Amino acid sequence: MGLTGWDTQWQALGLGADELRVYEALLDTPEHVSRTALTHSLGLTVRRVTHALDQLAEHHFTHPARDAAGLPAAVPPATALRNLIHLRQAELLHRSAELEELTGSVDRIAAQLLSTVNTPRATGIETVRGGAAIAARVASLLVSASEEVALLDRPPYAASQPDGMPVPLDMAEPVRRGVRVRAVVDREGLSFQGRARGLGDLAVQGVQIRVGTDLPTKLITVDRRVTLLPPTDAADPTASALLVSDSLLSNALVPLFESVWERALPIGSVTHDRITEEDRELLTMLASGLKDEAMARRLDIHVHTVRRRITRLMQALNAETRFQAGVQAALRGWLTV
Repeated sequence: MGLTGWDTQWQALGLGADELRVYEALLDTPEHVSRTALTHSLGLTVRRVTHALDQLAEHHFTHPARDAAGLPAAVPPATALRNLIHLRQAELLHRSAELEELTGSVDRIAAQLLSTVNTPRATGIETVRGGAAIAARVASLLVSASEEVALLDRPPYAASQPDGMPVPLDMAEPVRRGVRVRAVVDREGLSFQGRARGLGDLAVQGVQIRVGTDLPTKLITVDRRVTLLPPTDAADPTASALLVSDSLLSNALVPLFESVWERALPIGSVTHDRITEEDRELLTMLASGLKDEAMARRLDIHVHTVRRRITRLMQALNAETRFQAGVQAALRGWLTV
């Protein structure tokens, strides 16, 4: 079954399409079925199925097989997802501590450079002064991008920029040329009028957008070779930006973006979702692997009503399978603990 639209969620869990196909099959396959039979039923090679089973075991989605020829048992989806999410949260806390240390270094180095650089082009550091000059330089950088543009964006914003971007730029233009564009925006900025709608429009045009909290700085990186640090106060027409092409500093700024990107959530995952307690209970039972009849008995409703509600929830979650609905509900924090 295709996984279109779910790549981001699966990658966040550390699982690929093969792993999910095999896991979904294990949920409905008795343990006595052989690996060969499973391989034929999925239409995958033995090597791909073996690798998928190894990955599922590593991520604690399966219990060991009772014998070498048999299949491992699938861990119930709700248990597997919660355990994996807790593990990822612990990893993020560790990376967050590393990020805080890196952020302090970047701010200190940038402040020193702004106060001491006299021959910018010779050292790979250039100071760009004034809003018009900064906007022109950013436009030039975007035109020159051939592989990737990466952006960190946070308040404060200039009053002349109601869309909340630090400088006037068309982030979708590089996408139309085949350039990958990734942006992390600060959650605080979503409260500005028209901001969420504008970001949604960019996402439709192919810009990959995530939302984070307490972003450490503003920056725009092009092709991992040059980074522009916009002024902190975008409302100041005399403010200066720092253009960095020095490899030592760039080697700190690129990992900084990647760390923030890993911690951020896709824009669709941070909308203010509304869900009833009945739907939350239904999703929790669905993720636990209960059959329709069992869910109907627990909720004291007809089984057809359960199926209609499941169909509606799958549409709301943009899920192709029930398991995908459980994963997305877990990622959004909809499941009852």
